Amino acid sequence: MTLARLVAIMQRLRDPAHGCEWDRAQDFASIAPYTIEEAYEVADAIARGDMSALADELGDLQLQVVFHAQMASETGLFTLDEVITGICDKLERRHPHIFGDTDASPGWEALKAAERDGLEDKSALAGVALALPALERAVKLQRRAARTGFDWPDASGPRAKIDEELVEIETAVPGDRAEEVGDLLFAVTNFARHMNVDPEEALRQANRKFERRFRLIEKTPGFGELTLDEMEECWQAAKALENAPNSPETV
Repeated sequence: MTLARLVAIMQRLRDPAHGCEWDRAQDFASIAPYTIEEAYEVADAIARGDMSALADELGDLQLQVVFHAQMASETGLFTLDEVITGICDKLERRHPHIFGDTDASPGWEALKAAERDGLEDKSALAGVALALPALERAVKLQRRAARTGFDWPDASGPRAKIDEELVEIETAVPGDRAEEVGDLLFAVTNFARHMNVDPEEALRQANRKFERRFRLIEKTPGFGELTLDEMEECWQAAKALENAPNSPETV
């Protein structure tokens, strides 16, 4: 079994006497950034439509699960079998209409809410992971709050909030600007949510567009010596080229 082989390799790498020095030195905190990075690389391969890379990145992500489980098993916290059993139990529990004796699903969020009833933290915001990307976490917090009725009735509320936050940034003392910019980003995220736009994906697209256009204009001869106005002209030309009917980006 390939998973068993991976587990055996990880056990060998973590062996106190004969393992890899780097692997032995790691702990949950030091490995966590790699786990997040591998998840992003999976998403990147999907976005690029590169299925060969996706298979490779999924292997790297699987390694992260095995790595964490191995470290936990060494101190008696939990085992990989317990991790897999836990997710199997959860999937069956959250799909009673598939694995149970009911025909209708009560809804994924309703089932998750019922599970939170057994937790010490009873807040509607409980369980929204701190490690999520900030925009994604903002959306999740807003959606959770909205289920309690704490939400704008339509997009005009968060749209007005954006204007309010802009004024507060302009009038804030330097030491308060970071907080006010954070409030602005939160308001923009809320506005995007009301417009049924995923702000995380929207920003990814904007990043890709900026990178694509900037790489094009920096090929302009003498680019580093151009004035800002001349660079803006190049930018507008690149934008027009990109939006042309026969452009690869529009066909």
